[in-house]
Amino acid sequence: MELETEALLQEARESVEAARTYRRELQQRLKGLHLARQQIKESAALTRDVLGQHFNDLKGTLRKLLDERLVSLLQEVDTIEQDSIKPLEECQKLIEHGVSTADELVREGENAIHGTIGEDRDKLCSFTKKALHIQLDSLPEVPALVDVPCLSAQLDDSLLTIVKSEIFKHGTIASRPPIQIEELIEKPGGILVRWCKVDDDFIPQDYRLQYCKSNATHFEDVYVGSETEFIVLHIDPNVDYQFRVCARGDGRQEWSPWSVSQIGHTTLVPHEWAPGFDGYSLSSRRNIALRNDSQPGGVLYSKAPTYYCGQTLTFRIETVGPVDKKDSIGVCVEQQNGCDSLQRDKAVCISTNGAVFVNGKEMTNQLPAVTSGSAVTFDMEAVNLGPSNNNEGGNFKLRVTISSNNREVVFDWVLDQCCGSLYFGCSFSYPGWKVLVF
Repeated sequence: MELETEALLQEARESVEAARTYRRELQQRLKGLHLARQQIKESAALTRDVLGQHFNDLKGTLRKLLDERLVSLLQEVDTIEQDSIKPLEECQKLIEHGVSTADELVREGENAIHGTIGEDRDKLCSFTKKALHIQLDSLPEVPALVDVPCLSAQLDDSLLTIVKSEIFKHGTIASRPPIQIEELIEKPGGILVRWCKVDDDFIPQDYRLQYCKSNATHFEDVYVGSETEFIVLHIDPNVDYQFRVCARGDGRQEWSPWSVSQIGHTTLVPHEWAPGFDGYSLSSRRNIALRNDSQPGGVLYSKAPTYYCGQTLTFRIETVGPVDKKDSIGVCVEQQNGCDSLQRDKAVCISTNGAVFVNGKEMTNQLPAVTSGSAVTFDMEAVNLGPSNNNEGGNFKLRVTISSNNREVVFDWVLDQCCGSLYFGCSFSYPGWKVLVF
């Protein structure tokens, strides 16, 4: 009887725990529903505000354009009127002067005619000569009405039809953005953002990625291009950032609606080159090294062993200089001051001519030569941690993948000790080489 009671109690406890788990799951779903409803309402309110603002701006712009066009046409009317009236006014002045001259001549002639009775004939002769000199048969030409402008406004009523048609087609409402952020991956001093298309009918041409700190409201562009992923650098560790992405359809000028913002952060400190090394100049963030004209060379190492297995270490070649067979870019177990290259023991590297070196030995497989814009990546994973049965004497093995210019080499790097983290470094014999690490 006691066993049955204990079994029933156990079953009841399990049922209660199952009910609690069920309740928690339902509460989580209620929270999800609340967030979904909130997103719908907030996006709807924002869309209303955007539509209202846009069409108010559009009406203001159209009114301004119409006013500007009206002013332009009225100025054209004024110009034609003034240019056409001016010669008529000059002709009028000439005619009025002729009428005044004729009036004066008539009065003088009448006086001369009436004055000849019993007077000297000299006055009459003087008037006759004056009349011949004035050329009374010369009259100014007055243009016919068909030869002068008759202004009118030519207005095409089809404009209203065209505008009406374009207005009714202007603007659409999208219930879902065609692009969404798929993944946020933390990187040393950065975050890798990947996005994907969620609308099968949408054909993207370009993407636009923006970010900001989570407590800020102003997003800024960080990438525009055709790729579907991008590493955002200069990210402060343990600080939340918001990311959003949109796209431009094939043959379109406008951008799509923004994706739902995603929040991400990185706990990994940024990679930095060690400062104060002769022969190299560093950027303010110490993630870019430039081989300068100073004579001393050697290997420029990282500030600390910040590369860990399972991560991807990337060197991007910003500019190139003359090539030397001792040039190297790679990783190592420890710093060895005085070495002029990473082509040595306890290091793996690639030379600028594409040769790959493991513990100072050149491999048969080779990568393409490094050029401006090349990205050289290192990926490593532990293969075994126990004692080695091979003849190389190592007891720690890393599977290394080096990639460059769409090609890669894979090999095992045997070491005599376990390495939790590694240094990275580079060496160039000649100036002009600039390398960004992330």
